[in-house]
Amino acid sequence: MTLRVAHFDLESPVLLAPCSGVTDLPFRRVVKRLGAGLVFSEMIASQAMVRDSRRTMKMVSKCPTERPMAVQLAGCEPEVMAQAAKLNEDLGADIIDINMGCPAKKVVNGWAGSALMKDEELATKIIEATVKAVKIPVTLKMRTGWDDTNRNAPRLARIAQEAGIQMITVHGRTRCQLYNGKADWAFISQVKDAVSIPVIGNGDVVRVEDAAELLRLSRADGVMIGRGSYGRPWFLAQVDHYLRTGEHLPDPTLETQKAIALAHFWDMVEHHGAYQGTRHARKHLSWYSKGLTGSAEFRVKINQLEDPQEIADFVSAFYDGQMTQNKHRA
Repeated sequence: MTLRVAHFDLESPVLLAPCSGVTDLPFRRVVKRLGAGLVFSEMIASQAMVRDSRRTMKMVSKCPTERPMAVQLAGCEPEVMAQAAKLNEDLGADIIDINMGCPAKKVVNGWAGSALMKDEELATKIIEATVKAVKIPVTLKMRTGWDDTNRNAPRLARIAQEAGIQMITVHGRTRCQLYNGKADWAFISQVKDAVSIPVIGNGDVVRVEDAAELLRLSRADGVMIGRGSYGRPWFLAQVDHYLRTGEHLPDPTLETQKAIALAHFWDMVEHHGAYQGTRHARKHLSWYSKGLTGSAEFRVKINQLEDPQEIADFVSAFYDGQMTQNKHRA
């Protein structure tokens, strides 16, 4: 299975979702290396981008090995969204993704994210301004609607396609659902019927079988994975393999998982600096340990350590202990 987005031919239709506080450059780099078709930056506020804040510049940093990559922008002012899109194009972004799906209160209260699904006129202006501002492809991520009484994703998808959007991703929940309940994969098929551009399904994909069922019910062209990748950056490659062959690709060996976790950790330290890098790493290292013997104790300890080398040594010893236990069991 492949996926074409504008002029980009992606080797895999399995995409990494934009996740605030998670999909920074180090995480995108490891997921892309292990097999994602396309990776997205964290959601970036267009106002902050235009103000050229140091933190925002760090969020949009990119490297050749992750390309093509998409920068996701959020905002409620067409002119500012257009400026931010052009700035990212100039900085080397391959694709601009418009966020109309974030359900967070602080985003919605600013009339950005999924709040735009309540105002189709403003949503249209933002889409048109962003597409007009850049020469690179612009994509859109949204939900099924604001609530169950107004699931307007198909109508908004048609508007977006007419305005020049090149791909649409739909998370199968309304904004009012937040992340509760079950994603409605079947509803995404209505968006697929409404447009001719690629449609990507998103929500609740935590097993390879979930991806296959999402595609069956939605008839989408690909699948986007967010939370299912936490602590499992190899999961997208497993999904891609299953969709191609129907076979389960096993998890990497503990030795390989150890190498991935440590390389990811040191990349975070290098990218963010020792202080911020170790703090960003805590959640990732905790996710890596999930399901392993003693993971609860590991998480407690990892949140107490400050020195990067001590953390790396502790992670290494933890995995070595896992491998020793497995040898004894065998």
